[in-house]
Amino acid sequence: MRSSLAPGVCFLRTFSRDSWFRGFILLLTFFIYTCYHMSRKPISVVKSRLHQNCSELVKPINDSYSLNDTTWCDWAPFDKNNYKELLGAVDNAFLVAYAIGMFISGTFGERLPLRYYLSAGMLLSGLFTSLFGLGYFWNIHMLWYFVLIQICNGLVQTTGWPSVVTCVGNWFGKGKRGLIMGIWNSHTSVGNILGSLIAGMWVNEQWGLSFVVPGVLTAAMGVLTFLFLIEYPEDVDCTTPQHHTSDGLDENQDNPADLGNGPCINKESSLESAARCSKEPRAQPAAISFLGALRIPGVVEFSLCLLFAKLVSYTFLYWLPLYIFNVAHFSAKQAGDLSTLFDVGGIMGGIMAGLISDYTNGRATTCCVMLILAAPMMFLYNYIGQNGITNSIVMLIVCGALVNGPYALITTAVSADLGTHKSLKGNSKALSTVTAIIDGTGSIGAALGPLLAGLISPTGWNNVFYMLISADILACLLLCRLVYKELLAWKSSLSRDRGYKEI
Repeated sequence: MRSSLAPGVCFLRTFSRDSWFRGFILLLTFFIYTCYHMSRKPISVVKSRLHQNCSELVKPINDSYSLNDTTWCDWAPFDKNNYKELLGAVDNAFLVAYAIGMFISGTFGERLPLRYYLSAGMLLSGLFTSLFGLGYFWNIHMLWYFVLIQICNGLVQTTGWPSVVTCVGNWFGKGKRGLIMGIWNSHTSVGNILGSLIAGMWVNEQWGLSFVVPGVLTAAMGVLTFLFLIEYPEDVDCTTPQHHTSDGLDENQDNPADLGNGPCINKESSLESAARCSKEPRAQPAAISFLGALRIPGVVEFSLCLLFAKLVSYTFLYWLPLYIFNVAHFSAKQAGDLSTLFDVGGIMGGIMAGLISDYTNGRATTCCVMLILAAPMMFLYNYIGQNGITNSIVMLIVCGALVNGPYALITTAVSADLGTHKSLKGNSKALSTVTAIIDGTGSIGAALGPLLAGLISPTGWNNVFYMLISADILACLLLCRLVYKELLAWKSSLSRDRGYKEI
């Protein structure tokens, strides 16, 4: 029996249902990756507890401590003089494992159901985060234990980013993808803030809880992911988004036959036809290979660009508080508070980059312009950024926006664009692999940046900033070919528009 409802009412109901599911998926994946970053943050907070100035504390009445013991309050093995190297080993264990594992993770993500893959990753991440904290309660003082836990955690955390970007890419088309993902990408900063607050609650007493609590919350989120995550819109009879635009500006444009995900092409405007089309069975495309993903135009350039962009971003993340403390001579608390402004600027930069790239349809050009502006701003921040609190606040926000804007755009909207490139002919099974390649290459830079800063900083902070500016320029140069293609596309579009007006 045919429905007596007007076609417009049917369309509004379908649109409302699609919007509700898309909003739900966006919110769920936001919380998922917030938990991933929340579980990474405690180590940076607890470092100050593993090795601290014991002379400022009252020594307990305990015969096991000698009168001349100046490390009685530290946690072995981080009570040695080389504690910086040992803590650095713990950091690098996670970052190197994460970078290596990311290249493998995408391949598995394409071949396994995302709901199972992501849920298992969150459960294991929660387990290893908790095991690090349990070292306190189990009185473990062996370095290999903490390094091994960080290696395992780095590997399982690679399940997160390719999976959530793939899921969001499946639900959202290209139209406003940059803006949507720019806002959505703020989960990184939200996770860092939550991780810091939770870890800070127990760091001065039972620091093990600083890891156990985020670990339990991450594992609990993994259970919710298993119960509620929906990988594809068609799984709940929602409309599949269009991944390609119809104008001449988009290099991903292809023939109409390539836009569909199967044999059913929507050539009619009827809602019943579209609904019937979406429910027809279709063959599942094969997952793309690693080399096949590398051959997608733009993957190599954006991957190498992200390597240098993430090098700059993570160097600021790990070294900015110490730089402010040493150069501007603020207190440790003030330096920590000021460093968060860099993340605030990063949120603004990610949203701004997504909005501009959507409007101009030029992802590479947007990244390149922001990277060009970032270089002189970093130079100015090093020389005049510490002349007063106002200068510090303004320049930190501006530098954060220009440094993290391209980084956020490449890891989100660009990865989703390339994972649904025209050369795939509608095969969306490449999203996870492409995302893993791009972010995995960027993670190499994330591991190298703080390491290089640690080696260069004894020669002077100016040299650290010269290194960052050089990396920023290299990131910009790697996008020249893609920027040239986008400029040609814009020129062609303008010429065509002028031709239409003359007719």
